[in-house]
Amino acid sequence: MNKNEFTQVKLAKGKMSIYDFGTIKLHAYKTNDLIDDEVFVLEKDSRAVIIDPPCFFDNCTELAEYMKKFEVEGIFVAYHGAGASFLPDVPKYSTENAKEYSDNGGGKALIDNFAKTFGNIFDSEVHKITNIISEGKITVAGIDFIIKQTAKAFDIEIPEINAVYTHMMGHDCHSIVAGADHENAIIAQLKAYIEDGFGLILTSHYTPEDLKDAKVKIAYLENLKAIADRCKNANEFKTEVKKNYPNYSGENYLDMTAGFFFTE
Repeated sequence: MNKNEFTQVKLAKGKMSIYDFGTIKLHAYKTNDLIDDEVFVLEKDSRAVIIDPPCFFDNCTELAEYMKKFEVEGIFVAYHGAGASFLPDVPKYSTENAKEYSDNGGGKALIDNFAKTFGNIFDSEVHKITNIISEGKITVAGIDFIIKQTAKAFDIEIPEINAVYTHMMGHDCHSIVAGADHENAIIAQLKAYIEDGFGLILTSHYTPEDLKDAKVKIAYLENLKAIADRCKNANEFKTEVKKNYPNYSGENYLDMTAGFFFTE
């Protein structure tokens, strides 16, 4: 599937890009919220599954209204645990480590920080998980998913559309890179996607991407490492990265990456 082959529906705030795979449709919801969230809906025979829900109240309302035409049978709560006002009666699927991440770990710290930053427009209540899942195949709404546990949460392969979901990529934006080890892990993951030949890579903060984008991201990450090796502090690192990538978005993520590489 070409990442640019979709029809689009404009909503009041966000917009929905619809990819038609025949028996399955992928609805990619660009929220246009303050942290560039992207939410994915897999639809088959009017039954649907959602991957990582929205977390701002207006987006929760807007997407819930859009979903009224489907029988929503489950929501995968991986990296984005906030937004519990969204479809509260739908089963929520998560791994033990992802639940811990949102309830008490780094995800909860991010949720608390966003609540302070954005105030009452942000739904900081964490989803209550109803179905604990583990690695391997699971079928929801007639669609097969393969769960791949990660250090913080889990990724999802969707064999029927030859796609994979992970938290972040973004070929022309900065990402949170928690030091050299994390960087190496991301590179290895992206190389595995290329080897597996996925048609689409879905991420929580970007529109659907492809393997060409993965190669661009690998080159960026390898250069990031080289820049870090020759810099003495976080400010020098950020200056050099911005010089190399002047048009990249996500400067707040670059700030976080600099903090991981340089802990002075």
